[in-house]
Amino acid sequence: MKKFKALLPIFIFWASIFAQDQFNNEFDYSQIIKVPDLSFVNQVYTGLDILEQMDFRILENKTIGVLCNQTAVNRNGRHLLELIGTHSNIEVAAIFEPEFGLWGIDDKRTKLIGNDRIDPVTGAKIYSLIERSVYPPDWIMSELDIVLIDIQDTGVRYSTYIPSITKFLESASDHEVSVILLDRPNPLGGLKIEGPLPRTEYQSYEAYHLLPIRHGLTIAEIIIMVNEMGWVKDLKRANLMIVPMANWTRDQYFDDTKLPWKKPAPYINDLHTLLMFSGLDLFRGTNINVGFGTDHPYLWFGSPWLAAGYFSEKLDRLKLPGVEFKEVTYRPVGSPYYNRVPQYDGRSCSGLEIIITDQDLVKPVETATTIITLMNQLHPREFQWRGHDYIDKLFGSDMLRVFVAQKKPPSYLSPQWMHDEMKFSEFRKSFLLYN
Repeated sequence: MKKFKALLPIFIFWASIFAQDQFNNEFDYSQIIKVPDLSFVNQVYTGLDILEQMDFRILENKTIGVLCNQTAVNRNGRHLLELIGTHSNIEVAAIFEPEFGLWGIDDKRTKLIGNDRIDPVTGAKIYSLIERSVYPPDWIMSELDIVLIDIQDTGVRYSTYIPSITKFLESASDHEVSVILLDRPNPLGGLKIEGPLPRTEYQSYEAYHLLPIRHGLTIAEIIIMVNEMGWVKDLKRANLMIVPMANWTRDQYFDDTKLPWKKPAPYINDLHTLLMFSGLDLFRGTNINVGFGTDHPYLWFGSPWLAAGYFSEKLDRLKLPGVEFKEVTYRPVGSPYYNRVPQYDGRSCSGLEIIITDQDLVKPVETATTIITLMNQLHPREFQWRGHDYIDKLFGSDMLRVFVAQKKPPSYLSPQWMHDEMKFSEFRKSFLLYN
């Protein structure tokens, strides 16, 4: 960090040059804030790091709202709200929190004053975009000049952060409020794409936009796509500005960036958990326990009726890339991640541990659909879909459920979404900010 601090005068010099024409007009409705070339510094800097080095000048004398959570930290682990709180000429009038809250489900640092939750650093009231309404209140939006957004996305379509930001763009458009989004890495890298595109009739918060399950985009690249393509309701566009990262490349996973890891969701403990989440979150649409009620969500799965030894032998014969399986016996007890009881709570489960042997080769969606297909074939009476075909919303179509019913070999399924992957890979090119 000392090397980068030494660059601060140079950075401000260039920032002042760009002050007259600081935006890239490559897009019709979205602007990229220009920052100096820092390629000679061998470190990744998030949009927050860049904004901090600009001394938050674009926010001076503005009334702002902030949409963020616990992941909005700089390279040194300091939170966005803490950093802004040191600037008396920036007024934070409202804080908006996505799913799982501002600080995560276990953190109680917000103050309760009457019925209002207050951030102790900025003194701003906190509004949830999940619990009562998916939109921010109209009366507070009418008071804002800018909404600042900083959230570490998962890189996986199931997450609700992108839908929440999309709803925010709609409200910002209605109230003519500018949106500044600070970019962060896709923790799963920017090269791999896996899974089908959702069909329109199956779109939901888990499949909100036309993205593969693993999309390989940063949060800014997705939101630019949403804004440019008119994917906001009624083709609304926001005055969107992006503070990009410096020195992130698409071949980098999160552990390559040397940035501090903050769980993007309370059940995602590390990068390997996140990798398997991109496939095994489909198990929420089945009666298979996916490690909830244990310390190994998405890396363990099982049930009281699974013949784990025989099932492991069948999986090993399929030679799924980048993974190995090991038998485990466990008893799920409660869950710190949701206010709900995990499947088979308190019951002994036979299961398998997923061991990632090569994160560059593993295909989590193919792994998950193979397990589901094989589970149905080996345990046709015990295996069940849950929640009125909830699996269709997670998957984005009824393709998986229909395929499982047809009893075809598991390896026949993934080629069916290969065309979607190729089509999306070509489509996304014009929205990529990084090489």
